Amino acid sequence: MVRQKRFRRQRDISLIHPHAAAVDIGATMHMAAVDPDCDLEPVRSFGTFTGDLHRLAEWFAQCGVKTVAMESTGVYWIPAYEVLEQRGFEVVLVNARDAKHVPGRKTDVSDAQWLRRLHAYGLLRGSFRPQGDLAALRAYLRQRERLLDYAAAHIQHMQKALTQMNLQLHHVVTDITGATGMKIIRAIVAGERDPEVLVAHRDPRCHASAEMIRHALVGNTREEHVFALTQALELYDGYQDKVAACDGRIEAVLKRLRASAAQPPGQLPPARHTTKQPNAPAFDVRAALYAVLGVDLTQIHGLGPTLALKLVGECGTDLSAWPNAQHFTSWLCLAPGNKISGGKILSARTRRSGNRAAALLRLAATTVGRT
Repeated sequence: MVRQKRFRRQRDISLIHPHAAAVDIGATMHMAAVDPDCDLEPVRSFGTFTGDLHRLAEWFAQCGVKTVAMESTGVYWIPAYEVLEQRGFEVVLVNARDAKHVPGRKTDVSDAQWLRRLHAYGLLRGSFRPQGDLAALRAYLRQRERLLDYAAAHIQHMQKALTQMNLQLHHVVTDITGATGMKIIRAIVAGERDPEVLVAHRDPRCHASAEMIRHALVGNTREEHVFALTQALELYDGYQDKVAACDGRIEAVLKRLRASAAQPPGQLPPARHTTKQPNAPAFDVRAALYAVLGVDLTQIHGLGPTLALKLVGECGTDLSAWPNAQHFTSWLCLAPGNKISGGKILSARTRRSGNRAAALLRLAATTVGRT
């Protein structure tokens, strides 16, 4: 009996965060919980307006809260996270998977209380989130990627309109948004129909011969199809303008990061590849990253300037958040998730994840595999 009691005392979990609080995030209401010893009403509900978030922060300050845990629910957590962070609280964003499947939590009140209890005993793992300018860089890069996806849809609309007019331009040029394709499309929108005139817009670097392009540009143009092509081109150009605006913001953020970084040890090494990547930013990404990091990531096989920039936006410039490579691989969900029972491996599959950095590294690995 004595041994059993001693064993239980050794298993007692110590309090890690005595001044912890938690917020159960919702679309129209946030449920917050603090230590019952700090307030007669330890669980309160707050609205999602900015004034409500500041009242939430004031209540936490009155209760002596130092750290706050919240689940990453959609995008509703972002305003609360930023307001609490600006007020000086240590905000921990946790994965909802770490706190689910617990019986007895069927209301927002009990969910907030349980989340606070887990955080107080250090049983929740904080998700990685870059700070300051790195958070802004990641936001701009993701917005740029979203704009390119929108623009890609209008490229398909242009190709559909050309096909309806039986102008087989996409069969003779590799990319209709290239130099040759865009010049010809703009000429068609401007009213030109003569294949002899249209073929004069052929770029000298185009692999297709002038004769082949001339035959492909003999079609049956109709007013409604030209109208659809015109609108698709205007929308595509509009998104390209927005992408250029994002490039300006990204370059400005990199300049701010360069001002706070150490001076690079030497000159920028020669580029391994000089071919310009499609949809690459308008500025010299490789030089900007070298000024911030002090190393040239593009010297690694499979990493181009744009992909390296996206990796920096997702992982930051300081990898100290992960103790070693094994932790980093696990965060990427690229490590095997071994399930062992009775000395037998039941499963070793990797976890499903939407980690953007993992997708970028898979893309780099695919590139290396094709060389």
